[in-house]
Amino acid sequence: MLTKRIIPCIDVDVDEDGNPAVYTGVNFENLEYTGDPVEMAKHYNEAGADEFVFLDITASAEGRETMLDTVRAVADEVFIPLTVGGGIRTREDIKETLRAGADKVSINTAALENPALITAGARAFGSQCMVISVDARRRFDGDGEHYAAVNGESCWFECTVKGGREGTGRDVVEWATEAQERGAGELFVNSIDADGTREGYDIPLMRAVCDAVSTPVIASSGCGGPEDAYEVFAEANADAALAASIFHFGDYSIRAVKEYLAERNVPVRL
Repeated sequence: MLTKRIIPCIDVDVDEDGNPAVYTGVNFENLEYTGDPVEMAKHYNEAGADEFVFLDITASAEGRETMLDTVRAVADEVFIPLTVGGGIRTREDIKETLRAGADKVSINTAALENPALITAGARAFGSQCMVISVDARRRFDGDGEHYAAVNGESCWFECTVKGGREGTGRDVVEWATEAQERGAGELFVNSIDADGTREGYDIPLMRAVCDAVSTPVIASSGCGGPEDAYEVFAEANADAALAASIFHFGDYSIRAVKEYLAERNVPVRL
């Protein structure tokens, strides 16, 4: 059985002085300064993380390029797989991000706007490099394609872009299936509703995507502790659990989360 992965993530923006900085928020808003991206990367590399995710959270919304100098500095400090996302719009962007030290690229907005980019990237660099990020939000109306029961109501999940700022009308399950068919090597599923709440992953969302695809799924948003990681593995069959604030603020260590999972017979790398 493949081991389940525990992945810390940093959301990087530029501070008032134009320097890269890590921020943490709730529902993609109310961002709070958390630390230096390079120092945090070094810490998580030493702490036993299985992989590391670097997201430039405003690059797409502001129409600017990913901060590749910071990516290079982070890549120098981590010796585990590094995924970089934000502002990646073209095949050349993918190439330059990988050249800067990323092992994988995470793409959301550009893939939705130009799905052929997934195919082009997979052919040029390999499917293992192509992580398609999905920022999903719940909708309780009749405009979706695939529905799940959420608190006794029928709900579908909509793809959003630009850090959850804009809806697309696209059904998440439908899009995940297409992304897989086009060559995505992994799906990175974020819940706008659960982001930063520490109230647990959006299990109906994660289950809907995991049931629809065979491509590995990274569950993101809402982790409040080891029990939430266990739930998303046991109830949704996610392949990896991503978390930010519980690690950033020292509530739990990566080791503690993994030991909790191992005690419950979840295969992890200790």
